Amino acid sequence: MTSGVDLGVPATQAIRSDEDVVRVRQLVRTTAVATRLSLVDQTKLVTAASELARNTLIYGGGGSAEVTTVEDGRRRGVRIVFADQGPGIPDLDAAFTDGFTTGGGLGLGLSGARRLVDDFDIWTAVGEGTRITVTKWSR
Repeated sequence: MTSGVDLGVPATQAIRSDEDVVRVRQLVRTTAVATRLSLVDQTKLVTAASELARNTLIYGGGGSAEVTTVEDGRRRGVRIVFADQGPGIPDLDAAFTDGFTTGGGLGLGLSGARRLVDDFDIWTAVGEGTRITVTKWSR
């Protein structure tokens, strides 16, 4: 579960094309640098964001990423909310199993992204869409 106080106005990037996935990566990198995440943590967060943005595009039919700087009293971080109004994920347990894929990839998307961030929260409903919130905190 993610916690913390929003420090700034969220920046929202629509995800409708491969170019938008690149824009999400750039926005997340810029925000992570400004938040002073370590280079390793920047790389982890950008990698997770890239995978989740691609999932939003491919499986959710497009959506958005909202990037915000947050603070929990002792550290700062970057929170990203990915949202779509796609078909939803019918079997979350299967979707989090390494190797599971419905698209011919490596099947490391959700489980891999979850391992790369500090906080990971997901809401999904079949026929309504998916909302994933991730946070990476400074060390």
